[in-house]
Amino acid sequence: MLYYRTFEHNDSTIWVTFIHGAGGSSSVWFKQLKEFKKHFNVLLIDLRGHGKSQKGTWKKGDTFDQVSEEVVKVLNHLSIKKTHFIGISLGTIVIQTIARKHPERIHSMVLGGAIIKLNLRTNFLLAIGKLGRFILPYMMLYRLFAWIIMPKSNHLESRSAFVEQAKKMCQKEFIRWFNLTRSINPYLRKLQADFFQIPTLFIMGREDYLFLPGVENLVSKNENLHLVTIEDAGHVCNIDQPDHFNNHTIEFLQNVPERYINKLNA
Repeated sequence: MLYYRTFEHNDSTIWVTFIHGAGGSSSVWFKQLKEFKKHFNVLLIDLRGHGKSQKGTWKKGDTFDQVSEEVVKVLNHLSIKKTHFIGISLGTIVIQTIARKHPERIHSMVLGGAIIKLNLRTNFLLAIGKLGRFILPYMMLYRLFAWIIMPKSNHLESRSAFVEQAKKMCQKEFIRWFNLTRSINPYLRKLQADFFQIPTLFIMGREDYLFLPGVENLVSKNENLHLVTIEDAGHVCNIDQPDHFNNHTIEFLQNVPERYINKLNA
């Protein structure tokens, strides 16, 4: 089972589950934990091969479906029937996969630094990675990716946080996660075909130049989706501007229609 930590609230019965991105771990939520514990029960999870979760669990043909089922297994183990999900970067794909397979388990989704589609720049970056992943040390590639995705000086803390966490991975784990990006655009389109009426907030850094345009385009076509854009923040906006991230996200969670929560708890 995946490594997890829980922080239970004395009064609230509502759970919030955090899902990190590739190369990170549950520790990337260190600027959220204090505030969210004041309002909710909190569940932090390390995805396979990350943080303190077991490495080497991949099988041939594993996809985001298998990764997402491991998260659901933790929910089952803890008898958490429904939860709000908050994700960052590739973690948002895991959450959307859970929504497609188990919509009844989700109160709402907050998708930070969401990856909606890969544009020409991102595909070029991945092509470089595919050429070099068996030749170059994975940390050299990861540092390059982190710098391209989070290039500005005010992204230094978030860039450093992910690089430090990625050091705990091994090259094989990095390659297996990297391989999940193959043919990802058709998969992402499939995910976004239906949000199952789940209240959804996209929260993006204004400087997330690779992924913000795709989110803006998606939200403009769906009146049921919401977007908050944070100034002076990049891809990992929960670290770049934690106060804004926390305030917007907690306000959204607290205003998810009560009738929807009641319906899901029925």
